[in-house]
Amino acid sequence: MRTIIITGASGGLAQEMVKLLPHDRLILVGRSKDKLEKLYGEKDNLDLVELDITDSSALESFAERIDSQYGHVDVLVNNAGYGIFEEFDKISSSDIEAMFEVNTFALMNLSRIFGARMKQAGQGHIVNIVSMAGLIASSKSSLYSATKFAAIGFSNALRLELLPFGVYVTTVNPGPIKTAFFDQADPDGSYVKAVDKYMLEPDFVAGKIVKSFGKKKREINLPGILNLAHKLYTLFPRMADKMAANMFNYK
Repeated sequence: MRTIIITGASGGLAQEMVKLLPHDRLILVGRSKDKLEKLYGEKDNLDLVELDITDSSALESFAERIDSQYGHVDVLVNNAGYGIFEEFDKISSSDIEAMFEVNTFALMNLSRIFGARMKQAGQGHIVNIVSMAGLIASSKSSLYSATKFAAIGFSNALRLELLPFGVYVTTVNPGPIKTAFFDQADPDGSYVKAVDKYMLEPDFVAGKIVKSFGKKKREINLPGILNLAHKLYTLFPRMADKMAANMFNYK
C-alpha cells in the first residue's frame, strides 16, 4: 500500500484523483477539516488533515507526525493553489505576498521537507501541480504566472538534484480545468468564456497524473494544443507574444 499526500484536497482535481486511488493510504490536506470530512468522511484509508501550508513550523510538525505514524511517503502531490486574473496595476502588495505563499513557497517547503526524507530513503515521487501559465505568460495573469514560473524553475532544479537518489519530480502544467478554481479567479466568467475550447475535464487530468505516479516523467502538459503553443512560445517568442495577446485577451 502506497502512502500518498495530496494538498489542496478539497478541490475538484484532488477529488478526482482520490477516486482513482482506492487501494492507497491517502493523507488529504486542506484548510478545513469539516469540508474534508463532508467530501471524504465515509472512505477508508484516509487521514484528513487541516493544515495551514503557509506556516513553515506547522509543516515541520506535520512531517514529523507523518514520519512517526506512517514512515516513508511514496508520493507527494503539491496540488494547493489559487489564482487572480487582473491587470498588473490593480494587484495589491498583499495579493502578491499571499499568492506566492500558497502557490510557490508552500510547494517549495513541502518539496524540501519530504524531498529530503525521500532522498534519504532512496525512493519517492514529488508531483507538483503547476500550470500552463507557468510556461506561457498572458496578459492579466502577471502575478499568477509569476508564481507558476517560479514553481517550475524550482521543480526543474529539484529534479536534477534528486534524480541520482532514485526520487522523481514531475511538473503537471494543465490549461484551464473545469473546477471551482474560477469562482475566485474569474468571478464574472469572462476568462472561462474566452478559453472555453481549451477547458479540461478534471477526471481526464487526474487520470494522467495518477498514471505518472512512480514513473520517471519530467512533465505533463495539457491540452495538446497549448503544449504546442508552448513549443512555439519557446522557439518563436515574438510571434508567440502576438498569439498569446490575441488568444487570451479577455476582460
